[in-house]
Amino acid sequence: MSRLILAVAALLVSAAPAGAQPARLNVLFVMADDLRCDLGCYGAAARTPNLDALAARGVRFDRAYCQQAVCNPSRSSLLTGRRPDTLQLWSNGMHFRERNPDVLTLPQLFLRNGYEARCVGKVFHNWHTTQKGDRRSWSADEFLHYANHGDDAPQVRGVLPPNVAGAFPRQYGSVPLCERRDVPDEAYYDGRVAAEAVRVIGEVKDKLFFLAVGFWKPHAPFNAPKRYWDVYHSPEVPGYNPARPVGGPDVALHDGREILGIPPARFTPTAAQAAEMRHGYLANVSYLDAQVGKVLQALADNGLTGRTIVVFLSDHGYHLGEHSLWGKTSCYELDARVPLIVATPNMTSAGRTASGLVELVDLYPTLTGLTGLDAPQELDGTSFAPLLANPTRVGKAVAFTQHPRPAYYDRTAAGVPEAMGVSARTDHGRYTEWRDWTTGRVIASEWYDHSSDPHERVNRYEAVKDNREAAAVRRALHGRFPPNTPPAKR
Repeated sequence: MSRLILAVAALLVSAAPAGAQPARLNVLFVMADDLRCDLGCYGAAARTPNLDALAARGVRFDRAYCQQAVCNPSRSSLLTGRRPDTLQLWSNGMHFRERNPDVLTLPQLFLRNGYEARCVGKVFHNWHTTQKGDRRSWSADEFLHYANHGDDAPQVRGVLPPNVAGAFPRQYGSVPLCERRDVPDEAYYDGRVAAEAVRVIGEVKDKLFFLAVGFWKPHAPFNAPKRYWDVYHSPEVPGYNPARPVGGPDVALHDGREILGIPPARFTPTAAQAAEMRHGYLANVSYLDAQVGKVLQALADNGLTGRTIVVFLSDHGYHLGEHSLWGKTSCYELDARVPLIVATPNMTSAGRTASGLVELVDLYPTLTGLTGLDAPQELDGTSFAPLLANPTRVGKAVAFTQHPRPAYYDRTAAGVPEAMGVSARTDHGRYTEWRDWTTGRVIASEWYDHSSDPHERVNRYEAVKDNREAAAVRRALHGRFPPNTPPAKR
């Protein structure tokens, strides 16, 4: 462990009597699903008082990036500290242990070091895989960890209040795509996850613990209880630009089947339907925020705030009609960028924002370093603890994200995708190459200059491909993803 990380760790624990060892810190690891930055806890449109309060006593990272913008690869990557290519995992249908049976997960490392490791809610991937969750990572059985978003129907006693949301031509699984019912928080998954997390905190309060709490929202369906819809009025829901990027390649897009349905049974939302889904997404965000608040309050009520590191993040971002896209599974900024907040006891940098580039794969070495544990040598990430001590420090030169095409390929049928997009985010912009899966040959390239085009609306690659900056970014991308090399051989 470097002297710098040791120095940072010393700043993050309560003062101990002379000659005494500082107390080891607990970890509360809170995950959201599909929470984007600009309409999520960072955006003015969303009401998130509990996440705002957490950011006020921690460091908020403005430029944190996932390694693949879909649930299973992203979660498997950040919880093992290895990139999708290292895991050879790029789809939702494969459990990470199928090809990596002995990999040591983040909670498993804490478990081996004397921590009570508990899982409440969706932490590892929740569906499609032959292995349900990852029991060996935890001290006790997981709670509400393996289910389907489309089965999150309200559970109430007595008569179910009516759904006053608009009608849509398709369901989301077995529930309406938009649902607006006057029901308690606990009617849906996340209310029950919060209640169980509060209970577990009371149970483990006298132990050293790593508690992972995985919320299912703001992932679709858009079915938060009615009072969270009522926080917003339609005119307050921001508009969006549905145009695909000018000069952007077809392969960079996808058909939005998670929300719009699988072709040919796909619907095109009207302006009113698009507005209602965006309204419902904001309602889901505020519902999520309220559940996070309950968990943080339980930490405080049990006297644990002063000896617990709190991490809040999302597994990836989300599109709500921008670029013609609905859902995730692209390499664009709205999918790749994620909210990330880290709060530790007695932070001298509390309430500040770090603008340096970091990646979710960096969480593993960061948390092991802050708690004084030895991390495995094979990790792909690097600790961002220096940015916690001084948020003005420079972060990584490049953050990497990737995604296959088709976006949801069936590994059991077709076997492999047709293409892979590999993307490099720098201080100034985003460079993406789309490559043939079998040969590694580049079939399309994109460059979005964030100094003049932060919403990535114009692909300027042809105009800049020969200049010095483009060459430098290409070198960085090729260093991580060697050219003309299929993903299976990297």
